[in-house]
Amino acid sequence: MNEAILTARGVRKTFMSGDRRLEVLAGVDLDVAAGESVSIRGESGSGKSTLLQLLAGLDAPDAGTLAWAGESDTGTARRGRFLGIVFQSFYLIPELNARENVLMARRILGPIDAAARKRADDLLAKVGLAERAKHLSSQLSGGERQRVAVARALMNSPRLILADEPTGNLDERTGDAVIELLLGLCAETQTALVLVTHNAAHAQKTHRQLVLRSGILVHG
Repeated sequence: MNEAILTARGVRKTFMSGDRRLEVLAGVDLDVAAGESVSIRGESGSGKSTLLQLLAGLDAPDAGTLAWAGESDTGTARRGRFLGIVFQSFYLIPELNARENVLMARRILGPIDAAARKRADDLLAKVGLAERAKHLSSQLSGGERQRVAVARALMNSPRLILADEPTGNLDERTGDAVIELLLGLCAETQTALVLVTHNAAHAQKTHRQLVLRSGILVHG
């Protein structure tokens, strides 16, 4: 197997609900190899998005360990270079055009230069939006917005992409196209992908399929 890009061991997470503490994640173990695509399915409320937040270093587990390429540093500075995230709700900045939204990922790392602008333009071309680069997000369809989000996630040449229900706000045909695009670009660049989805057909397109059940990951 290739180098492990993402490793989680015994990850647990609980939340308070009234006077009760609910265990959402009960000891998750996960290994994702370089260039590998892995899907995670589960019922609504099973903790899929919670798990992705932890894998992204955006929240801390109550117990367990997480490592990116063997290192426990999951802070903001490293996150900007190591991974990209695609959300269900796009999270584009409405006042910015498509190109500027893609470049926002690069701003985390420092000033924008000519090479960064060229990469943004190249990525927009790859996702089929070269002619829409100067359109505001409000002028784009849902599918186009998600394609911008995919380009933004790839802007810093990350080693890992985390995608949280990326087709949840799209119709079936558009969602299928976005999944094919995401999987194709990750394969082309040998970027590892963790895809959280309700869609069994989309999950089957990844190298490995897992299900989050009773707070742990099992083979799907």
